[in-house]
Amino acid sequence: MSALNGNKPIWVRDNEHGFLLGKISDIGSDSLTVQLVDTRKTTVIPYDSVYQAEEYDKDVDDNCALMYLNEATLLNNVRRRYKKDFIYTYVANILIAINPYKELPGLYSNDTIKRYNGKSLGTMPPHVYAIGDKAYRDMRTVKKSQSIIVSGESGAGKTESAKYVLQFLTESYGAQNGQIEDRINKSNPLLEAFGNAKTTRNNNSSRFGKFIEVHFNEKNHVVGGYISHYLLEKSRICVQSKDERNYHIFYRLCAGAPENIRSSLRLTSPDSFHYLNRGCTQYFCNNQTEKTLSKQRRSQDFISKGALRDPQLDDVNDFNECDQSMTQMGLTEQEKLNIYSTVAAVLHLGNINFEDDPESTKGGCKVTRTTEQSLTITGEMLGLDQRDLRNALITRILMTKTTSSSKGTVIPVPLKVHEAQNARDALAKAIYVRLFDQIVSFVNKSIPFSSSTSYIGILDIAGFEYFPVNSFEQFCINYCNEKLQQFFNERILKEEQLLYDKEGLGLKKINYIDNQDCIDLIEAKTTGCFDLLDEESKLPTPRPEHFTMEVHNRNKGHPRLDFPRKSKLRVSREARDDEGFLIQHFAGGVVYSTAQFIEKNNDSLHASLLILIQECKNTFIKNLFPKIPEREQSAGRLNFLSVGSKFRSQLADLMNKLRSTGISFIRCIKPNLRMVPNLFEGGQILSQLQCSGMVSVLDLMQQGFPSRTPFAELYAMYKSYLPKELARLDPRLFCKALFKALNLRDTDFKFGLTKVFFRPGKFAEFDEIMKSDPKNLAILIAKVKKWLLWTRWKKAQWCVLAVIKLKNKILYRRQCLIDIQSHVRMRLVYKRYAPRIRGLVKVKALHEQVADMEKIVGQMKINKELVLKPVKQLSQRIDQLINEIKNTSITGAQIDNAYSDLVTSIDREFRRLKQVLAEQEIKEEEERLKKIQTELESEKKKKIAEEKRVEEEKEESRQRVAIAQRQKEEEQFKGKLAAEETKRQKERQAKESDEEARLAEMNERERRDYDLARRLALETGGEADLPHLQRTRRPIVTSKYDLSKHTYAQLRDFINTSCDMELLEACKEEFHRRLKVYHAWKSKNRKGKNPSAVDDDADDERAPKDLFANCVPTSTTSVASASTTATRRPGPVGGTPAAAAATGANQKKVGSGKAPEQRYFRIPFIRPNDQNRDSNNEQKKKGWWYAHFDDRWIARQMEIHPNKEAVLLVAGVDDMNMCELGLDETGLTSKKGAEILESDFEQEWLKHGGQKYLKSNFSQISSKYVVQLLQNYK
Repeated sequence: MSALNGNKPIWVRDNEHGFLLGKISDIGSDSLTVQLVDTRKTTVIPYDSVYQAEEYDKDVDDNCALMYLNEATLLNNVRRRYKKDFIYTYVANILIAINPYKELPGLYSNDTIKRYNGKSLGTMPPHVYAIGDKAYRDMRTVKKSQSIIVSGESGAGKTESAKYVLQFLTESYGAQNGQIEDRINKSNPLLEAFGNAKTTRNNNSSRFGKFIEVHFNEKNHVVGGYISHYLLEKSRICVQSKDERNYHIFYRLCAGAPENIRSSLRLTSPDSFHYLNRGCTQYFCNNQTEKTLSKQRRSQDFISKGALRDPQLDDVNDFNECDQSMTQMGLTEQEKLNIYSTVAAVLHLGNINFEDDPESTKGGCKVTRTTEQSLTITGEMLGLDQRDLRNALITRILMTKTTSSSKGTVIPVPLKVHEAQNARDALAKAIYVRLFDQIVSFVNKSIPFSSSTSYIGILDIAGFEYFPVNSFEQFCINYCNEKLQQFFNERILKEEQLLYDKEGLGLKKINYIDNQDCIDLIEAKTTGCFDLLDEESKLPTPRPEHFTMEVHNRNKGHPRLDFPRKSKLRVSREARDDEGFLIQHFAGGVVYSTAQFIEKNNDSLHASLLILIQECKNTFIKNLFPKIPEREQSAGRLNFLSVGSKFRSQLADLMNKLRSTGISFIRCIKPNLRMVPNLFEGGQILSQLQCSGMVSVLDLMQQGFPSRTPFAELYAMYKSYLPKELARLDPRLFCKALFKALNLRDTDFKFGLTKVFFRPGKFAEFDEIMKSDPKNLAILIAKVKKWLLWTRWKKAQWCVLAVIKLKNKILYRRQCLIDIQSHVRMRLVYKRYAPRIRGLVKVKALHEQVADMEKIVGQMKINKELVLKPVKQLSQRIDQLINEIKNTSITGAQIDNAYSDLVTSIDREFRRLKQVLAEQEIKEEEERLKKIQTELESEKKKKIAEEKRVEEEKEESRQRVAIAQRQKEEEQFKGKLAAEETKRQKERQAKESDEEARLAEMNERERRDYDLARRLALETGGEADLPHLQRTRRPIVTSKYDLSKHTYAQLRDFINTSCDMELLEACKEEFHRRLKVYHAWKSKNRKGKNPSAVDDDADDERAPKDLFANCVPTSTTSVASASTTATRRPGPVGGTPAAAAATGANQKKVGSGKAPEQRYFRIPFIRPNDQNRDSNNEQKKKGWWYAHFDDRWIARQMEIHPNKEAVLLVAGVDDMNMCELGLDETGLTSKKGAEILESDFEQEWLKHGGQKYLKSNFSQISSKYVVQLLQNYK
C-alpha cells in the first residue's frame, strides 16, 4: 500500500504551540491518526484540525504566496519571520504586525520612510509605512478619503503602529519642518500621558479610543488634523488592580515635575494618594533617571522593588516630553499650570475620607479630621470655599416645586459614608474626563484646517478585552469590536464577494460567521442590553440584579446569551445567575459582572456638586463645566443621557465615517503574555489571528483578487507613457493588449465588466514593469504593436474562414434542397403511374401466352388459318390494351378488368385449341396445357404474395411508430421521476450542508471559548480548572458492525480474508467511506487552491472530473450521514432511479450468495497538466480511463495516454490512487457508450503488462475475482 499523503508532513492543531508537525499513520471515519515529528507520539486528530504543510520550509512576505493557504501555514510563516525580526507580514493587502517588545535598529528611520515613499504595496518588504503610503496613493488616485483601522489586543502595539503611520504621512507628504505636521506628531505624547496606563497586559495601554484625521488640500499636502476620542476608562481614575497603574500623568507629575511645581501642588510619592496606592506605585525609569529621583518622590514599593523597566517608557523623561508637547500645541505656561493643578486636585480630592457623624440625626457623615488638609488643598486648587465643598460632598440637594413658587424649595439630604465616597469619586471622574476633553480640544485647535479636500483617518481603539472580572468598560469595548469585526467582514468578505459577482468573475462563495445577532443582542431596541440598562437607570430604585434578570428574560433562548455558570472559567461559574451574563462574542464567550453597570452608565453629578463646581472661582475649572439651560437641567432622571447611549451615538458616527472611506487594515498581534522579546507563543497568537478574521481572508484569497482598478483609470495611468497609435485604443482593448505583451499569466489577473483584478502582489509587479527604464518600455510598446497586429491578422483569418464555411454551408444546403425535391417528385410520379406500370407488365406478359398459342397453331396440320385468326385477334386486343394503358389515363381497376377478360378469352381459346388438337397428339396437348395452367396459377400466387407483403410492411411500420411513441412517453416519465429524485437529493444535501455549517460554527465558538478561557487561566494560574474541549457531532446511526475503531490496515485485512459476506460488504463500505473523507480533506487542502502557486498536485487525479461532479461532495464532517448510508442505503447519492435499482440488485446478489457482477467501462480522460497546455505549442493529448468494477467497488483501474507509459492500479495495492466512488455514484452506467465488454478490457490490460503487475502484487489483491482471474491467466 502506498504511503498515506505521500509521507508528506502535515500540521496538527495544538493548544500550546498552535500547530505541530506530524505524519499521517492511519485514516478513520472522522479523524486521522498522526505521529508527531518531534516527540514521535501518536495522537488522533479530527480532519478539520489537520492541514497540509509546505514542502519547503521558507518564509514569504505575503502569505498568499504560500503553496497551501491555511491557518497552519500562516502561523508558521509568521513564526519564521518573527524569529528573524521580520515583524510585518501581509495577507493580501492586510498587514499583520507583531509586537517585538524591543528596539529594531533602522526599522523606522528617516531613510526607511524615504524608501517606502511612493512605492506600490508589495514592491518593498511588509511595513506599516507601506500601508500608510497605500492609503495616500488610493486617496490621491480615486479622490476619496481613506481610513486605516489598527486593531488588536491590549499590548499588541496598536498605539505604536498608529504613531508610525502618522509619522510617515506627516514627514512624507507634509511641509518640511512644518508647524502643523510637528503638532500632529507631538500630540501623541500628550494624549498618551492622559489616556494611557499600565495594565497587566500592556505597560502603555490606551484606555480610550481615538480616530486621528490627517487632512490634505487639493495638492495632496498635509494642511491640518482632527482627533475624535471615545470612551475614556473612568473607573481607573479612582481604583486599579494590584499590578496596574492609574493614568501615566499622575506618576509623571510626581516623578518629573520641577521642584517648584511639585511643592506648589503639594505632591509627594504615589503611595500617599488614595487614588494611586491601591495599585502599582512604582515609576518607569532607566538607570540614569532613577538616580535623579529624591526620597520624597519614591514610594515604598519603588524603594523595595525598584523601578519598572520598559524601553519605551520613562516617567521622568516622559513628563518633560509631555510638557514640551503642550508648548508645541501653543499652550501658555499658565494653561499648563492649570492642567497640572487640575490633575493634582484630583489626587488630593481622592484623599478626602468620611466617617459617620454622631451628631447627625439622619444618619449623615462628615469629613475625617486627618483629611481636612486634603479638603483645604482641593478647595484651593479648584477655587472653591472649603465649607461649601464639604457640604456638597456630605449632602445632596433635592429641589421641590410648589404652585406658589416657581423656583421651588431646596432640601439638603445628608449622605452616608459610602454615598459620600461615591460622590467624591464621581466628582474626580468628572473633573478628569472634562480635563481630557479639554486637552483634546487644545490639540484640535492647534492643528486647524480650512482647505481640506480629503483626509486619511487612523483608528486606534482598544481591542477585544476579557478579564477574570469584566465590567461595563469591557462591555462597551467589546461591543465596539463586534461592530468593527462586522465592518471587516462586510468590507473584506461580503462586499468583496458581491463585487466579484457583479463583475462576473464567477468565484466560489466563502462562508464566515456573521455576528449581527450578537450586535442585536447588545443594541436592539427595547430588548438590547443598552436599552434595558437605560430603562433600569430610570427606575426610582435601580438594582443590578433586576437588570441582569431582565436581560436574561427578554432574550430567552438567544444563541449568543447564557448564564455565567456555562463559562469555561471556574471564577465565572461561581457567580449567581442574577450577577452577570455570558455573551458569545466573535472572539469567544465573555462573562460580564453587572454589579457596577448602572453606576458606570450614569454620567451625571448630583445637583449640589454640579452647581458648586460651576460657580467656582477657578476660571479654568469653571470652563470645564459650562452651564446648561435650566430646562435641560431640570429634565430629571427620565431624560438623562447615559454613557452607553453617548458611546453608541459616537460609534454610529465613526462607522458612518469608515463606510464612506476607503479602508486599509493593520492587525496587531501580541506574541506572548509575559511581554518579553523573542518569545513566540503559538497557541495564543493563532487565537488572535482567528479572531482578527485572517483565516477567512485566507479562504477568500485562495481564489480572490485583492488589487483592482477600472480599465479607464489604468488606461489614464499609463497613457502618457505610450505613443499616439496605442494611446487612442479602447481602454479594455488597451489593457488586454498590454497584459498579453507582458506575458502575464492568466491566473495572475482576471477581467471583469468594468475592472481588471490582480492576484496579491501582481499589481505591484505590473506597476514596476510599466514604470521601468525607457528602453524596456520601448520593447514593451513594440510587443504591444506586434500583439495587436497578430490579433488583427488572426481576426481577419477567422473572418475569411467563417465566410468560406458559410459559402460551403449554403452550397451544401442548396444541394440538399435539390435532392429533397427530386425525391418528392419521384414519389409523386410513382404514386400516379405505379398501377399502370404494374398493369402494363402483366398485360405484356400475355404476349408470351399468345406466342405459345401461335406455336401450337403452327404445329397443327389442318385448318391452320382458321385456327390462327382468333389468336391474332387476341394479340391485337393485347396490343390495343397496351396502347390504351400507355396513352390514356386508365385506372388500375379497369386494367385489372381488361386483364381478366383477356385471360378469360385466352383460356377459352386454349379450350378450343384443345378440341381442335383432340385428335392430334391429345396427351401431348394436355401436358402442354397443364404446364400453361400451372404458370398462370404461379403468377396469381405471386401477385397475392406481393400484396400480402406490402400489407405486412405497412403493419410493421405502424407498430414501430407506436413503439417509438411509447418509448418516448416512458422516457419522459422516467425523466420526470429523475428530476423529482434530483430535487429531493438537492434538498437533502442542502439540509445536511446547513446542519454541518451549524455544527462547524458551534465547534468553532466552543474552541474559541476554550482558547479564551485557557489564556485567562494561564494568566491567573488556574489552568487545571479548565474543562476538556467538547466537540459537537451529529448523531451516528448504529449498525450491525461497529468498524469505527478499526484501523485502515485492519479493514483491508478483513476485506482480504473474511468469508462473511455481510461483514465483507460492511468493511468495503467503511473502507471506501474513509477514502472519500480522506480525499475530501486532501482536496480541501491541496496547493492548487492557490492559483498564484505552481500546482504539482494538479496531476494527482484519480479519475476524470465528471465522475466526481456527478457525485455529491463528501464533507470531512458528514460522519453521521455516511454512517446512515452504510447502514441503510435507500439509493445512490446523486444517482438516478435506474442506478438505485441497480444498487439494490447488486446488494441482493451479495446477500443471496450469488457471484458479484463484473462490469467494465471506458471513458476519455485528459490529465489536468495536459489540459492546461498552450494550444498554439502543443495539441491537447486525449487519453482513456478504464475501470473494472467488482460488484459496487472498483477492482482494477487503468489509464492510457499517448506517448506515456500506461498506469495500472489494483484494489488492495493502490487504493489511495484509485477512484473511491461506488459504481452507482459515478454515473457510468448511464453514460452512452461507456460500458465495454470484458474481452475489450482484458485485451488492453494484458497488452500493457497487467498480468505481470498482478503477479508481482498477488498477496495484496483484495478482489477475489481478480485473484481467480490471475489463476486463469496461468
